[in-house]
Amino acid sequence: MKRSLVIGCAAVALAAGCGTASAQSKSKFDILLGGDAFFQGAYVDQDNDNNLRKTEFANRFRLTVTPTAKADNGLEYGARLRLRASGGTNNNRQTDADRAYMFVNGSFGSIQAGVVNGPSDDSGVIGPNVDGISGSPDGWVFNYYGVTSLPYVVGSLRTLESGDASTKIVYSTPSFAGFKLTAAYTPTYGSSNTNIERRKNVTYNDMGEVQAYYKGAFSGVGIEASVAYQFAQAPTGFEDLSSVHTGATITYGAFAIGGSYAFSGDSGYAKGHRGVDDNQVWLVGAQYTIGPVILAATYTDAKGANVGTGAATAADYARAHVYQGGVTYAVAPGLTTGLEYSYVDNKSGGRNNDANIVLWDTRFSF
Repeated sequence: MKRSLVIGCAAVALAAGCGTASAQSKSKFDILLGGDAFFQGAYVDQDNDNNLRKTEFANRFRLTVTPTAKADNGLEYGARLRLRASGGTNNNRQTDADRAYMFVNGSFGSIQAGVVNGPSDDSGVIGPNVDGISGSPDGWVFNYYGVTSLPYVVGSLRTLESGDASTKIVYSTPSFAGFKLTAAYTPTYGSSNTNIERRKNVTYNDMGEVQAYYKGAFSGVGIEASVAYQFAQAPTGFEDLSSVHTGATITYGAFAIGGSYAFSGDSGYAKGHRGVDDNQVWLVGAQYTIGPVILAATYTDAKGANVGTGAATAADYARAHVYQGGVTYAVAPGLTTGLEYSYVDNKSGGRNNDANIVLWDTRFSF
């Protein structure tokens, strides 16, 4: 029933979009280029370092290409490709495309079809501190933390698998008084681009996600909030995916405070599992802006399995408390640099692995 609802909404919206497009005349296409890049350096001091290096660099560059046009009747349509080049430890350089989809925008709302993340990953609210702000839970600090596994939910602060950039269709309603509803359907988890295998025994099948989002302001107080639900069918012997997420941020002048909570129960666990608590993560964050400087802090509490699917014993259980603070400085339009400190209190598989991590992050966007 849930899957039929999501598919039905997308089909109706797509038909409406195609009907509108039939009235278009020839249109000139514009090619829009954008992107971003970062360079990072980190110092790590952790209990169980297993002779790992204490310092390391990493970088990433993304280029977004968007051919777009607008018909005489106002329909906007086009496609987007995001190329990504990254490098890190062990000379691990690679280039790939992590977004590749078509889109149409009109009075009916918007439709995206192709390789793209889920709604809550795109617009789910986790608080005022987001990727690119030092002190953010969406940061990159855990790329430098090794040996002992973290709870799987640390990499999925919103619904459990919203970050899966599989081939899907996404429909969003127009915004009404600040409210917007979005629904997405993915036939096969992990599929992308030209993948047309009708696979059944994979991580998840027939994955759907619905989200309600709101943004508005009252008497100088800004409010941004979201609530999402994600579901999917797991292979025989594993628990189906059922994940909820809700978050909110309140702003007033230079101050912002907010947080979020996600609960995914035993999603992905082997049936009959023992010794592993439910997957859940909650966080709270605060931010203060002084001219070109942003001061930010976040506390994250996460627990559950340290693997995505198949956890069945106490050895797979992890619990982490993460305290983060940072400062970000806007050097010039599109150019920022920041410094972040994180204290990680983590226990996985019955073993403690606390860590102090200092991360320097410089970014350029265009």
